[in-house]
Amino acid sequence: MSHASLRDKAASLLAPADVQIDGPRVWDLRVHQEAFFSRVLADGSLGLGESYMDGWWDCPRLDEFFYRILRARIDAHVESGSLLVDFLKAKLFNGQRASRAFQIGRRHYDLGNSLFERMLDRRLIYSCGYWADAATLDEAQEAKLDLIARKLLLRPGLTVLDIGCGWGGTARFLAERYQVRVVGLTVSDEQARYGRKLCRGLPVEIRLQDYRDVEGRYDRILSVGMFEHVGAKNYGAFLRLVRSHLDDEGLFLLHTIGKNRPNFSVDPWIARYIFPNSMLPSASQVGRATEGHFVLEDWHNFGADYDTTLMAWFQNFDAHWPELQRWYDERFYRMWKYYLLSCAGAFRARRLQLWQMVLSPTGVPDGYRAPQREHVQMA
Repeated sequence: MSHASLRDKAASLLAPADVQIDGPRVWDLRVHQEAFFSRVLADGSLGLGESYMDGWWDCPRLDEFFYRILRARIDAHVESGSLLVDFLKAKLFNGQRASRAFQIGRRHYDLGNSLFERMLDRRLIYSCGYWADAATLDEAQEAKLDLIARKLLLRPGLTVLDIGCGWGGTARFLAERYQVRVVGLTVSDEQARYGRKLCRGLPVEIRLQDYRDVEGRYDRILSVGMFEHVGAKNYGAFLRLVRSHLDDEGLFLLHTIGKNRPNFSVDPWIARYIFPNSMLPSASQVGRATEGHFVLEDWHNFGADYDTTLMAWFQNFDAHWPELQRWYDERFYRMWKYYLLSCAGAFRARRLQLWQMVLSPTGVPDGYRAPQREHVQMA
């Protein structure tokens, strides 16, 4: 098929999303290489992302481009043969087995604290903020941490396990603000070193440890932005493990990105360049995994807030790029920009969700009352 025919086919596919090729609007594509069309039609989302990294096309507002094509479900019409391979691999093999647990730490979270310090809020919280009553990224992340603490009904002296503790910002906040003792788990060397220094002098222990090796019992357990690395084959085992380490009168808060339908593979570009061995759960997959182990006390969706969070992260990343160029090249800049803004568009299109679930082992006596979610008082 000629370049002109491929261009016409691509234009026809994009038309329902009101996206034009070489059009004048901020969400329109600017194509620099005619081979772009054959590459994307052959390789789907992987080809789209790699060709952007290679400079074959641009778009002034990637977030708006992705919002439009995902809202119109254009991606359903552009699928490569590799998607079937990815699906079969996920069904047949456990890509999130224990032997692979530390890969995500080395390939993503160990990219360099210099990057995350300039992109994230002052506590280095790398998950969705809560923007109901917040005007800045710092306020949104503090509001989210406070919301988690209130949902867990924290009080002084309780023991808390933080599965996927990041750089220790959550553990420090809970220890200082709520006077609890925290054990945090991470599979990233950089996060562990940073977290131990950050939490020095507090009743906080940061462990470089896979969740499958956890010991002890806790009054409260939370997992924020980590369940996306557990994998569908391990959801049941993960929930059973949490239950076995949670006090019978305890509470577990699970904070995770979710998809609108069951899926056993992740976007191939995201899997190759951003989050290896990752997988987003659906509501039915999470629900089945909790059955027989927990009572679901509360389910809160604030996925639209992730759009705002990702845009704030990109603004920070872009503003600090002159400094970050000391450690990262232009291809990394395009990769990271594509990652942040494509995800922002996906949340804006409501193709991705952000869930917080509160679960109890046998049900809270007299019922669980979710804390007021609006108008969080800032310290």
